[in-house]
Amino acid sequence: MPVNLRHRDFLKELDFTRRELEYLLDLSRDLKRAKYTGNERQRMKGKNVALIFEKTSTRTRCAFEVGAADQGASSTYLDPSGSQLGHKESIADTAAVLAGFYDGIEYRGSAQSNVEELAAYSNVPVWNGLTDEWHPTQMLADFLTMHEHARGKPIQNITYTYMGDARSNMGNSELVMGAIMGADVRICSPKALWPSEEVQEAARERAEESGARIMLTEDPDEALPGSDFVMTDVWVSMGEPAEVWNERIKLLKPYQINRAALEKTGVPHVRFMHCLPAFHDTNTKVGQKIAAETGMTDGLEVTDEVFRSEANIAFLQAENRLHTIKAIMVATIGD
Repeated sequence: MPVNLRHRDFLKELDFTRRELEYLLDLSRDLKRAKYTGNERQRMKGKNVALIFEKTSTRTRCAFEVGAADQGASSTYLDPSGSQLGHKESIADTAAVLAGFYDGIEYRGSAQSNVEELAAYSNVPVWNGLTDEWHPTQMLADFLTMHEHARGKPIQNITYTYMGDARSNMGNSELVMGAIMGADVRICSPKALWPSEEVQEAARERAEESGARIMLTEDPDEALPGSDFVMTDVWVSMGEPAEVWNERIKLLKPYQINRAALEKTGVPHVRFMHCLPAFHDTNTKVGQKIAAETGMTDGLEVTDEVFRSEANIAFLQAENRLHTIKAIMVATIGD
């Protein structure tokens, strides 16, 4: 049976089968190739999409806006001050109103329950641009990037390690996506920052179906050997108070991605990935403040040495947000 995702929401990875996710990755590659060769066919002419951003973004916003434009659609950006969502108007009412104007709705915010409620009360597809629990659009970009840099290995033979704060949308999504796709996925962080038992159980169930190998460990020496890719994210998530920084840094310092960590993989062509932005130097206000308060002048979750090295493919990973997000829109509302 052919895969048909028309009118489907895209809320979290667990809503999809491996075959459906593979279809989206194949479509992403096709759309990327078409854009590069100048042969892109617009499949969203006359469509309109709403982009709700309760949390600000660079890559997600740009990917949706450029992707929509490439495909002949228009987009409306609603920032935290540009919408009454949850303030003067309920999420359910907002969903019904926007569905009358738009063919698809993107939401980037805090609670997963918000995007789920938007989808429940909208009769057009709703896409999750990020919540505190899940980051499914990022996962498609990550797996497209790994496919492109795996030196011919199929996904089932790829090994990747996620290090740092894993009790987060990225930790949850990397674990579950790897389990669905049949990869060798390793989560390396303090046990207090592992994904919840509920997420772990969901991953184990999917791993039984796909043949994925799952490891959760506090020991980088156990996780890193054999890893084709090593990835991380910022150690303090958006919206967390400033006082969390010192405690989190003290807990996660042993999980910094540095040259020694990459060497522990034993893989000559190991690649570093990051969903960005990354605190790898002091060229930002936050970076300067962290360095002044903690003395960590060589980067936080990743050193500047690694970030500036040939191992870093984070910018290629960022570009793939465009192609994969475009695939989600084309698959769900395209002609």
